[in-house]
Amino acid sequence: MTDLENSEDTRDSGRSSHTDEQITANKAVSFHYRLSYVDSEGNHGDWSEQSYGNEPKYYLHGFHNVIVGLEKALEGKRVGDKIEITLKPEEAYGERDPEGLRRLPIKHLRFLRGGKKPKPGMIAGVETNQGKHSVIILKVGKFNVDVDFNHPLAGRTLYYEVEVVSVRDASEEEIAHGHVHGAGGHGH
Repeated sequence: MTDLENSEDTRDSGRSSHTDEQITANKAVSFHYRLSYVDSEGNHGDWSEQSYGNEPKYYLHGFHNVIVGLEKALEGKRVGDKIEITLKPEEAYGERDPEGLRRLPIKHLRFLRGGKKPKPGMIAGVETNQGKHSVIILKVGKFNVDVDFNHPLAGRTLYYEVEVVSVRDASEEEIAHGHVHGAGGHGH
């Protein structure tokens, strides 16, 4: 990771003393974050996404529940630790794949959030041989739509500010399922 050397790691001296566990494999972790895009000159803009004011993000460390660059940067951190990190596309959502642009019959789309009529910019679901995928609708025709299978953040350099909120041992069931259960995690 090229920017880890440039990331700031600040220890919070007021950290809760009831847990001093480090983030390692098989730990259930929660964190707050802010995300912005980085321009071609290396400057980050306004926050495009953040968890502050809401539930923190939960993930199971070592299971790629978060992007690889962020998971690597959080390795070894503890509750109260804060990092700032810039991730290149290959460390985040990957480069844009030109093969991800496709034309599909409208009847194959499954609309999210109650929508029924496709419009450019909408996100829809589609079933493929590789399972369910989300797509972004680019152009709508009478019977077909042009869609993008790329993640919306593919090809972008991202800047994160992250604060570790909790670290605990994952349960055997969480490890078997590959994700955190309960509050903030996956419900079964």
